[in-house]
Amino acid sequence: MEGPLRVLHVVVNMNRGGAETLIMNLYRNMDRSKVQFDFLTCKEGVFDSEIIEMGGQIHRIPYVTEVGHTAYVKQLNQFFRENSRYIIVHSHMDKMSGLVLHAAEQANISIRIAHSHNTQSEGGVASKAYKWYVGTNIKSSATHLFACSKAAAQWLFKKQSNETFILKNGIEYDKFKFSSNVRNQIREELNLDKDSLIIGHVGRFNHQKNHLFLLEVFAQLTKTIPNAKLLLAGGGILQSNIEEKIKELHLEEKVKLLGIREDIHLLLQAFDAFVFPSFHEGLPVTLIEAQGAGLPCIISDVITKEVDMGIGLIQYLSLNDKNEWVKAMLKVTSSGSSSRKVLEERLNQKGYNIRKTAEFIQRSYIEMGGTVS
Repeated sequence: MEGPLRVLHVVVNMNRGGAETLIMNLYRNMDRSKVQFDFLTCKEGVFDSEIIEMGGQIHRIPYVTEVGHTAYVKQLNQFFRENSRYIIVHSHMDKMSGLVLHAAEQANISIRIAHSHNTQSEGGVASKAYKWYVGTNIKSSATHLFACSKAAAQWLFKKQSNETFILKNGIEYDKFKFSSNVRNQIREELNLDKDSLIIGHVGRFNHQKNHLFLLEVFAQLTKTIPNAKLLLAGGGILQSNIEEKIKELHLEEKVKLLGIREDIHLLLQAFDAFVFPSFHEGLPVTLIEAQGAGLPCIISDVITKEVDMGIGLIQYLSLNDKNEWVKAMLKVTSSGSSSRKVLEERLNQKGYNIRKTAEFIQRSYIEMGGTVS
């Protein structure tokens, strides 16, 4: 084979999310003369231009919610028939990977990786039932199983979870090193007082992230600290609901919606605390990044303990008691100067150093490809 081994990653879109951030962190740290990433997506994403600049190809088909089950399966089958040159398909679609990998198997693609990034499906009863149904194909169609955490492996792969390779959502930790100059610069750009208490959140605007709970807790906080501000970075289907809740709670002057950002490593410097009340998660890369920036993290107790770097920055709280969340935020003091040496050691020990992970995955892809005659 001439040129690099081309690995096809399958996602809905390449916007900033946990899975997508992991893929891009791996991609940036690959030797692209040996391994190149291509993408099968359904929608445009913020990382598309960077992917193309790095030599990746982006293929697009309509998603199942746009065209229905039958047409989506037909599109997948046609795509893989026309692109059967790929040796490795790496699907990040959770239960929907069942459809993706079945189509890849039908096209005789040899290496088919299912990668779990969550611990629960989104949507109503009908949507979850459909995802369960298509997810039953994973067992027979996948040749390799990956997950971001043990809980994510158990959710998607059930009895096969003990066969799963746990690939941690690592970061380029040197990018997140705390800087008082960056902190002041970002606060100035966002018109924030140097001494204001800034609570931050990074994540998609969907049900899973529980923004309405966060807004209610923050509204209580402002009764004690009137000049506190809440920064929300992200976008998604629930943005209008979030905007309505902000108006209902009279927080228009206290909450800033920052949209989908590509400078999270800088934005985190402006926060005093990272608050993350999700209903469920696989292993959120944003929490690794927040600890990398030395931020106290107040998070829901349903999130895996694997995310805690053990440097005293994580506090788990129940979603049943808003008052405890308010109390935790009132006690916040920024710890951006926490020991970098200890943090770096923990990241290395726990497998969150993305450069080492990228080297390992690169070798794994090449070995997988080499097993195919």
